[in-house]
Amino acid sequence: MPPHTYTVSRLAYVKVLLHAAKYPTCAVNGVLLTSSPPGVTDVVVSDAVPLLHHWTSLSPMMEIGLDLAGGYAEDAGLRIIGYYEASERADDTSLGPVGDRVVSKIKATSADAVALVLDAQALSMGEAGLLPYTASPSLKAVTHSFTLAPPTAPSADSKHSPTFHLAETDLPARTLRAIEEQSLQQELGDFDDHLEDVRIDWLKNSKVTVVVEKL
Repeated sequence: MPPHTYTVSRLAYVKVLLHAAKYPTCAVNGVLLTSSPPGVTDVVVSDAVPLLHHWTSLSPMMEIGLDLAGGYAEDAGLRIIGYYEASERADDTSLGPVGDRVVSKIKATSADAVALVLDAQALSMGEAGLLPYTASPSLKAVTHSFTLAPPTAPSADSKHSPTFHLAETDLPARTLRAIEEQSLQQELGDFDDHLEDVRIDWLKNSKVTVVVEKL
């Protein structure tokens, strides 16, 4: 089977960045959803569900959040394909032990499981700002490169390794502008927020979805 090609949609990308921007001094994490059926090689990461900014370890809150996100995905005709995280340190782009274990758990049911780690320094330089990891047969995460746009021609590496790109090349600039000018990150809620205020729509984040569609 040829290697997978992952396209990160506008909605998924913006939610990941908003989550990190809302809690810049905390580690944050969440899950990635797809509408692509299992077995295809062209995978679209269509949405993201923000989980935690307090209890980011493998805690009962993490397990509950993952179960609820999985139920939401199933009801919406989607499936969990991956995990994302951002460190409280701008220079830390490693996938932590929690992320490694979550990706391995997802891989048990989805062979195309992936993790995305925020790279704040790359983002500040106009790049996508995401570092992808996939689970190897040994269950140890392997890192890959991420481009703004799909390659115009396949490279030697792409014939053997998965490729990752954004659905729209100007998404980083548009998202950062929405954060700076509209404070859009304040509209996003995660599972931790929901535990403090049950009115917060952490699974769908409808307010954010409406704005993102107009970005």
